[in-house]
Amino acid sequence: MPYKERDINKMYYTMGEVTEMFNVNASQIRFYEKEFDILQPKKNKKGNRLFTPEDIENLKIIFNLVDEKGFTLKGAKEYLKNNKSDVKENQKIIDSLEKLKVFLVKLAEEL
Repeated sequence: MPYKERDINKMYYTMGEVTEMFNVNASQIRFYEKEFDILQPKKNKKGNRLFTPEDIENLKIIFNLVDEKGFTLKGAKEYLKNNKSDVKENQKIIDSLEKLKVFLVKLAEEL
């Protein structure tokens, strides 16, 4: 039986790691941090931002609303304020579907 790698869940992600995850500039992440109250990254003594997994989930939600669904920043803020629990549940579903897609593509390549 092959060795199954475990997913490593980090407590904090640096700005560089977050920009790689979303393939955006650090300035865009900082801008969204100012615009959206749900983003609250910790800052160390040097002032470097440290993002929690919850912050990463919130960024996924923001990018989904703004980039994929075409919301304006103002519209995304209002939508998050009014439908926060629904949005988080929808994002969990999107994440699980994306994982399933990756698995099926990998399976198709092996056949």
